[in-house]
Amino acid sequence: MKINHTFFQLKTFLVGVLLIQIQIAFSQEEKSSALYKTIMSKDSLLFNIGFNTCDIKQFENLYTDDFEFFHDKDSISDKALFLKNLKNGICATPRKYNYRRELVDGSTEIYPLYKKGVLYGAIQMGTHRFFESTAEKPEEAGSFAKFTHLWLLKNKEWKLARSLSYNHQMTSSTANKAGLFDNVEETEKWLKENNVPTLGIGIITDGKLKQVKVFGELQKGVSAPYNTIWNVASLTKPVTAVVTLKLVSSGKWDLDEPLYKYWTDPDIAKNPYLKLLTTRIVLSHQTGFPNWRSFNDSNKLDFKFKPGTQYQYSGEGFEYLRKALEKKFHKTLDQLASELIFEPLKMNDSQLIWNDKIDLLRYAINYDNKGNAYEPTKNKTASAADDLLTTIEDYGTFLCSVMNGDGLSKKVFEAMKSHQVSTKKDKYFGLGFEIYDLGNENYALSHGGADKGVQTIFLLLPKTKHGLVIFTNVDDGYKIYEDIVVHYLGKNGRKIVDIETK
Repeated sequence: MKINHTFFQLKTFLVGVLLIQIQIAFSQEEKSSALYKTIMSKDSLLFNIGFNTCDIKQFENLYTDDFEFFHDKDSISDKALFLKNLKNGICATPRKYNYRRELVDGSTEIYPLYKKGVLYGAIQMGTHRFFESTAEKPEEAGSFAKFTHLWLLKNKEWKLARSLSYNHQMTSSTANKAGLFDNVEETEKWLKENNVPTLGIGIITDGKLKQVKVFGELQKGVSAPYNTIWNVASLTKPVTAVVTLKLVSSGKWDLDEPLYKYWTDPDIAKNPYLKLLTTRIVLSHQTGFPNWRSFNDSNKLDFKFKPGTQYQYSGEGFEYLRKALEKKFHKTLDQLASELIFEPLKMNDSQLIWNDKIDLLRYAINYDNKGNAYEPTKNKTASAADDLLTTIEDYGTFLCSVMNGDGLSKKVFEAMKSHQVSTKKDKYFGLGFEIYDLGNENYALSHGGADKGVQTIFLLLPKTKHGLVIFTNVDDGYKIYEDIVVHYLGKNGRKIVDIETK
């Protein structure tokens, strides 16, 4: 009933505006009139001083107490809800985006409203354009819309009583992004504008890898093939995690057994915290280790806090687990990964060690943001945390297997995607995977990779069986993530971006 009443309000108001427009069709105010100048000055206070600078007091003082806002995309709000959304949205502190509104020249029309010959209000109609910018992105036009404002004269003061915002359209520069990723020429032009040499995208639908798209060049004049080989940095960790979880599922390994029984690093051999280290604690990044021991002045491994008490991302933790696994099973990690993941899934272009199997003609050379190439990392022994070599097709296939729980017991799969430790609001670490809480019991599994000339990420939506893989080969490749994530994952993608940028 409330919804029907709300839409009745909107319908009544729109009909009223239409009748007013018919009645006053021949009484538009001249730009030189006092009323026109008055309404335009109020418009300036509302937007140029209020909206554009987030001076909320301007909004509070310029609206009637019963103000209503009608938006063709975001429904209806009263004064309290409108101001709340403004404060918590574009005007939230700190501001992630700066928005600016300006009137389209020549679009404004103003009509007086009279009752028994006495001026009591005015209708303002026009088109306005909205611009947005961030610290990394220069100002650009985002959208434009038509608007109708009902101004009322209350106690000799002009107040905005009703506002309609409708017919929202993207500007041409923004609209062109809708054609990205389907048009090779447009996408590669966009990549050049962002100084990204090569981009790989994998699209998962219905739990299966349905599309592989690779754009850009491996080197000047050489287009990147669909089976380009990438160093994916820390996207190695989910592979190590799944190897371990498959061993747990088969009863050959225990999530909560102390790791010192199989491996003890000499640097911490005398530390009592040693016995607290378990696989669960490693996979959820609660070891207390630094990311790498080389970050310490001593270059030695140590504990920054008691294991299991808080979160701290650590590649050292995964390397510690690798050594324990290798001691227990008398096999190297690359052998275990081949047996449990690469061979069963036919991931023929995936490996943890740099060797002659690599087709260098397909390798995505890594670059800094000035276009200088890095030397490839050539591991002679497998790392549990870094430097997996793979393709979009191989890694997408792996992620589909993960999302479907292949080779994992129900208990282990549930543990993998459970909140083991909080890392920030609405974001957690499970076992080897980051978890975004999207609300309404919806969630995303994710992990990113970053290294010299490497920026990679994946996002999985197990509830809908959708997912996305993004590989780039440049230091700041992350700057194009948002457009891709929102393009392919829609509202869920926007929620993920919002959580990540809070």
